Amino acid sequence: MKIGFIGLGHLGKSMAKRLLSEGVELIVWNRTREKALDMGAEIAESPADLLTRTETIFVNLFDSTAVESVIAGKEGFLRCDCRGKTIVDTTTNHFELVAYFHQVLKDRGAFYLEAPVLGSVIPAQQGTLTVLVSGDKDAFDRTLPYIQKIGNTVFYLEKPTLATKMKLINNLALGSFMATLAEAVAIGEDCGIEKAKVLDILASGAGNSAILNAKREKILKEDFSTHFSSALIYKDLHYLQDLARTLKRPLLTGSVIKELFGMTFSKKLDALDLSAIYCLIREF
Repeated sequence: MKIGFIGLGHLGKSMAKRLLSEGVELIVWNRTREKALDMGAEIAESPADLLTRTETIFVNLFDSTAVESVIAGKEGFLRCDCRGKTIVDTTTNHFELVAYFHQVLKDRGAFYLEAPVLGSVIPAQQGTLTVLVSGDKDAFDRTLPYIQKIGNTVFYLEKPTLATKMKLINNLALGSFMATLAEAVAIGEDCGIEKAKVLDILASGAGNSAILNAKREKILKEDFSTHFSSALIYKDLHYLQDLARTLKRPLLTGSVIKELFGMTFSKKLDALDLSAIYCLIREF
């Protein structure tokens, strides 16, 4: 049975290619059609067209505005008969819009699973993402075999919005630790220690982490080709600020780190990998 896939950015394309490599037949759609031409998959004319041709659709887009357009836009899912369809949305969304997505699709007889992922391009290519899922249990059980092709660790948090909230919490740690590592390296270099040596020492001490392991070579070689952009972590930390506000609690480190990543826009670093924050901090 063919499934659909919408969103062929850096992460989405890696996930789609992983599904193809696992023998899943895909029909894809991307706003920029050219990004789909090398996929070796059928290309739909619109999200609505894709929905009519598949029962299950994976979505991976930049933000909730893009997801809302795919669902409720002029060529979106709601233009079709949605009954029995399952949408697996791996986008990191705003928690308030996720609640809306659950309800509007439920009202049309469809199933919406929020399924944000932890990890970026390399784990997606290897099928080793961590996937957080909230939504209808039966729909989750039906789609789990597909989800497990992109992620080897799956956490099911049934209540709507919980998976999204947990993803935002995770990205508080991601953004904060990335900025701390970048600053540690920059200070070490200012002290006259070679960058490679600083990274080795951090990896042997308090800096040892999946984040350092994933970004070590990017910082060392200053190859900031995008796996997960600064623009994305900035967006996610903005959503997290909104979550903290609804909980009536301050967002302490997260607010500072968000503004630090916000500075990447003026420096033209926002589209690069978030590890390029090292370049920004090094200039201080």
